[in-house]
Parts: sequence; C-alpha cells; structure tokens
Amino acid sequence: MSLPLSSRIALVTGASRGIGYFTARALAKAGAHVIAVARTQGGLEELDDEIRKDGGAATLVPLNLTDSDGIVRLAAALHERHGRLDILVGNAGVPGPSSPLGHIDLKSWNDVMAINVTANFQLIRCMEPLLRQSDAGRAVFVTSAAASQANAYLGPYAASKAALETLARAWAHETASTKIRVNLFNPGPTRTRIRAIVFPGEDPLTLQTPDQVAEWILPLCAPAWTETGRLYDYPTRTLQSFRAPG
Repeated sequence: MSLPLSSRIALVTGASRGIGYFTARALAKAGAHVIAVARTQGGLEELDDEIRKDGGAATLVPLNLTDSDGIVRLAAALHERHGRLDILVGNAGVPGPSSPLGHIDLKSWNDVMAINVTANFQLIRCMEPLLRQSDAGRAVFVTSAAASQANAYLGPYAASKAALETLARAWAHETASTKIRVNLFNPGPTRTRIRAIVFPGEDPLTLQTPDQVAEWILPLCAPAWTETGRLYDYPTRTLQSFRAPG
C-alpha cells in the first residue's frame, strides 16, 4: 500500500520531545524522510529508534536554532543531498519568563525572540528556495492562543507568537502564486514541558497529549492541502473550521 507522504522530505524543529517528537513520528509513518532538528542529542536518538521501529527513516540534526549559520549549513546540506524540501514544520519554541513585563530583563526577552521568531525567520529565508523546488511545498508553524489572548505575565511568549503569526501570514501572501502553502496551527492546551512550566499548578492528566495533536498537523503537510495563510485551532476538532487571519 502506498503511503500518503512517500518520498517526501520533511524538516521538523523541536523534534526531540512533545509535539515535535510525535509530529516527526507521524510524518515518518506516513512515508516521509524526516530531518529531525533539536538541541538534545539523546532525544533525537530516541526518536530515531522509534521511527526505525515503525519502518521509517530520519536524519538527525543536533542544532541550536539560535545558530543562524548552522541553519544556513543545514539548508546547503539538504540542497546537496535532496535538492529540495517538501515539508517544513516550525515547532521549536521556549516559554520565557512568567513575570510582569517590568521585571523581565532584556536578555530573557531576546532569548525568547531568538527561538520563537528569529529562528523561524532564518528558516524561512534559508528553506524557501528548497521548498520552491518541491511540487507541493508545505510549511506549518506551531503557534498559541497566547498570541491573541495576550495573557498577563506571559508577555514575551505572547508577543513572540503574535510576531510568528504575522511572519507566517506575510510569507503566505508572498508565496500565494507559487506551489508553497504556509499555515499556522494552534494545538491548544497540551501535555508538554512548556505547558507545565507556564501553568505549573495544572493537572496534566486533564490535557490532550502531543501524539493526539500531531495527527492533526499531518494533513496540513500533504500535497492535497491547498489552503494558505490560515490559522487552524485544534480544539475545534475539525480542520475545516479555522480562524482566518485578520
């Protein structure tokens, strides 16, 4: 039986744990060769073991996404080895400090923006030429309701996700006449490390799991998905219901 993403090349950031980990596994199960990017070597090796058990294949890339030159080298390596990129899932993110804005130092602000915004900007710059070589380039960026809710004491995180949404929508407009499709995905409250940091008093057993969420990212990565510039909210339980960007 033919797999839906057979022979597709998929890059996933933050792939060593949580939503990124299970998205990488789901893509590999669907037939994609996964380029798994994360800082944690051990987490990547665990991912590779599970992908191999499922009969899939992955290339592990230990990389801190604040290393902009490293992203350039990664793009060059993908060009040399594959000549294209079919799927980009920008999942990596950090929660930042949970404090009033006036108590947050500049370094903490810059650290959040470096991963949640600047790294994705660099990925867009470096991976767009490769996505243009695909017959159906697909990009999905993982966002958060914090972008629109502007939660108190989560200012840097909320601002970074709002910036990411604007960045992705602008890119979607720029590539609307190409074969690239760019969308945003809000997983809602999910049992992840970031969620536990931001809401330490929350019972994780009341939350959906990352593997459940990952299954809903998968359709957005498929050649058949033709919408672009949209934000899909997982809690709606249907990818036909979306909050159109304003």
